Amino acid sequence: MRDELTAAHGAAAPVPAGPSPGRSVLSVHVGDLYGGTTRTFRADTPHRAASTMKMAVLAALYRSGADLDRPVPVHNAFASAAGGTPFGVDRDGDSDPGPWHALGSERSLRWLAGRMIIHSSNLATNLCLSHVGLEAVAEVWHLAGARHSVTGRGIDDLDAQALGVVNLVTAADLTRLLCRLPQELLDVLAANAHRVDLAAGLPPGTRIAFKNGWFPGVRHSAGIVYPHDAPPYTIAVCYSGPLADGHDIHDPAARLLARISAGYWAQRHAIGAEHPH
Repeated sequence: MRDELTAAHGAAAPVPAGPSPGRSVLSVHVGDLYGGTTRTFRADTPHRAASTMKMAVLAALYRSGADLDRPVPVHNAFASAAGGTPFGVDRDGDSDPGPWHALGSERSLRWLAGRMIIHSSNLATNLCLSHVGLEAVAEVWHLAGARHSVTGRGIDDLDAQALGVVNLVTAADLTRLLCRLPQELLDVLAANAHRVDLAAGLPPGTRIAFKNGWFPGVRHSAGIVYPHDAPPYTIAVCYSGPLADGHDIHDPAARLLARISAGYWAQRHAIGAEHPH
């Protein structure tokens, strides 16, 4: 990916904010690993990204050429995409205490990248993003063939958010990105500790390299599933609406994503058969 993945988006350009609050919108994109689409439903509808944008940050970090084992300072002050006063991550809204325990010390970029994906650390995400920059993440989206997804700001950059700068993804773009990730990064995604959403709809022990994300009003999950008896397939489900209550596990939207995942698992032998390679 390092050799394959030009900035496609302005760092602080306002973009559409996704579905309107209170309206339920579901998007699904399922296909093989070669870009062949076998099942799709509103797959190009933009949604607020939640933590799924962390996959693009991970890809940008790994293709940057940075020494991932070099220790870097762990801090909580970041330049806003809107300019002006630096901002910090809300500790209470972060799912991972690990990087917070390291504040004031140093950790490697590789360690931070792992916390960003495996434990979905918001602080680690902004630290990784600060080392690669928004343009590098835009380049990842562009070279993956993304049509509507954009990472315009860091997490909790409220000044930029107030100006209309948001992070957006689509189900189709998330699967396009997954198909371009090298095995090393898929292995990181496979270690995701949050075994809910798509993972919860699969038989126990089924390998899935995936990232999920949620906050009140949003629930997404995208990954590559590796059945033992069928070819791997990509699946991305994005939901925006009142079913998403923001809880990590006991969320009605999480159960919805799990049911959708189980439904496509039952069709796994057909997925990709219409587009043989």
